[in-house]
Amino acid sequence: MAKDPKTLHDAFIDELRDLYNAEKQITKALPKMMKAANAAPLADAFQSHLKETEGQIKRLEQVFESLGEPVKSKTCDGMAGIIEEGRALMGEDFDDATMDACLIAAAQKVEHYEIGSYGTVIAWAEAMGHDEAVRLLKMTLNEEEATDEKLSSLATGGINVQAASTAHGDEDDEEEAMVGAGRKSAPARGSTSSQGRGRQSNGRARR
Repeated sequence: MAKDPKTLHDAFIDELRDLYNAEKQITKALPKMMKAANAAPLADAFQSHLKETEGQIKRLEQVFESLGEPVKSKTCDGMAGIIEEGRALMGEDFDDATMDACLIAAAQKVEHYEIGSYGTVIAWAEAMGHDEAVRLLKMTLNEEEATDEKLSSLATGGINVQAASTAHGDEDDEEEAMVGAGRKSAPARGSTSSQGRGRQSNGRARR
């Protein structure tokens, strides 16, 4: 006998379990990101979000309870991949500002994944009339969006500029040296070089 096809409710519960696991993965990753951060405001942002994430896990448990569903976790492969990318970044030999810029990028990948996922489950919960679940999930979505904005402000407020200032340091030094050498070897006034003739020609044309 064929089984009945799964419904949107099944997909909804499956996604909630995926998110539950994702949040738990994040609580393990954030302390490592705090330790790797060089700028104090960035480390503070990670610490603050760790506390928020612990609250979000409890909130998801409340969502399961409101739906009469057991609290279960399903391995979130998407979050695992994003966190692995962040772990690899932390193993790179970046200068301090660049490391912080990369940590922000890694953290925002996490936030964007969560924002998309929470947006989906909220839309499904609304469609099925799960009002309490909607209320709880929207609280978490608001926190995720605020964290993303905070990370953006840290990046644009100085960290990216500091990282960019060293991005082409060697090339800038080399270019400056070449310009300086060019000044020293510039032909004297009255020279018959093409540059000198060009200036004289332009002068006659203006008269």
